[in-house]
Amino acid sequence: MKGLLQRVRSARVDVEGVTVGAIDQGLLVLVGVEPQDTQASADKLLHKLLNYRVFSDADGKMNLSLSDVGGGLLLVSQFTLAADTRSGMRPSFSKAAPPALGAELFEYLVLKAKSSHHTVETGQFGADMQVHLVNDGPVTFLLES
Repeated sequence: MKGLLQRVRSARVDVEGVTVGAIDQGLLVLVGVEPQDTQASADKLLHKLLNYRVFSDADGKMNLSLSDVGGGLLLVSQFTLAADTRSGMRPSFSKAAPPALGAELFEYLVLKAKSSHHTVETGQFGADMQVHLVNDGPVTFLLES
């Protein structure tokens, strides 16, 4: 499972002109599911998301996690993260999980996140989404579990 983590000052997801998820300071995470992923993969990714130290402390060093700063978590499914881009000029999606597995594991991740963290918002699985963000830094990391 892959998570493209972006530290944001704010972020929101719109579907057909309607905002379906929004946060202020926190993390926007684009989530890609691969065929070999399991609930254990989602658990590991969530642990990293909540505890990865990407926020600045009083000395300006990245020593604080999302849990430490109490920020929001916006999870957005994005199957294109699992694309194979090593050859050619068009991505292959053979490494992406089938939609049913992707939806199941994304929903599992969301439910676990909501039971572990106070502010969790999401996009809409499989929808054509417009993601708006103010990247803080910018700070972006690709996490894999």
